[in-house]
Amino acid sequence: MVTAPPIKLTVKPWPAIAALLTVLAAPAFFVFEDVFAGVLLLVLGLAAAGYSDRGGCGAACSLPLTRDERRLWAGRDSAPRPPSLLRDLSLIALGLGIIRLIPLAAQLDNWAMVRFTLALGGAVFVPYLVSRFIYRDRATGFPWRGGGRWGRLHWTWLVAVIVLAWLLLPVYFMGSGVYQNWPAVDSPEQIARLFVGVGAVGIWDELFFICTVFAALLRHFPMWAANILQAIVFVSFLWELGYRSWGPLLTIPFALVQGYIFVRTRSLAYVVTVHLIFDAIVFAVLVHAHNPAMFDWFPLAG
Repeated sequence: MVTAPPIKLTVKPWPAIAALLTVLAAPAFFVFEDVFAGVLLLVLGLAAAGYSDRGGCGAACSLPLTRDERRLWAGRDSAPRPPSLLRDLSLIALGLGIIRLIPLAAQLDNWAMVRFTLALGGAVFVPYLVSRFIYRDRATGFPWRGGGRWGRLHWTWLVAVIVLAWLLLPVYFMGSGVYQNWPAVDSPEQIARLFVGVGAVGIWDELFFICTVFAALLRHFPMWAANILQAIVFVSFLWELGYRSWGPLLTIPFALVQGYIFVRTRSLAYVVTVHLIFDAIVFAVLVHAHNPAMFDWFPLAG
């Protein structure tokens, strides 16, 4: 009988350096909008990962896959290759590079929506295809209902998300004025486009930040470290998208909680549901901010 390896709480230096350099490309790309610095950080991160894999600390740098991890990411009947830090960080680098090909300012015209669809879709599916068919190690995956049926705790958290978003989001968007980072929506067509765009990006967030970035990092780091690293990427992307001012005070906890929930539930369906509920209230707040007579449901708006 094979037993699962013990949970490791320590992080070895070279893998940590490699991963940190790689994810710091996200704030370089999306916060400071410095493409040269972002590319340099990716190159240095991948070089450190190659050193870690080949001579820096050997196979001991990677956490062995447990049975649950194999089932979660690779399927019940698969036998994935041992994790490689270089391969896995290259998937993150590839996704970040594809995203950086477009500006992320929120726009609702036809070309902008096509551009977002192609770039954000490519950032998810190109790393998946590379991992699945070139690396043949299935580092990423989309476990839609990996955790089984939802229990009382699941439903309680969904209700809590509604209440917290209803109270906090109007204060953030309207109090800080960041709602102006989204285009004014003053027609039914524009409102419909905003609804589709906010929801689509929310689903994509979980496919990329959780199922790609977090999944790759979990193969090498304990959950707490992988979660912090994915949150750096998550929050940086949202910054350029428009969540500025004191937005990170909201987006950092949200990113960390989503990662923790996913590890506990192993259900993409659940974290997507949480995110879509949150984003539905984001949508309502944005519409209300531009059109005060609409969705006038928020007691703390102003």
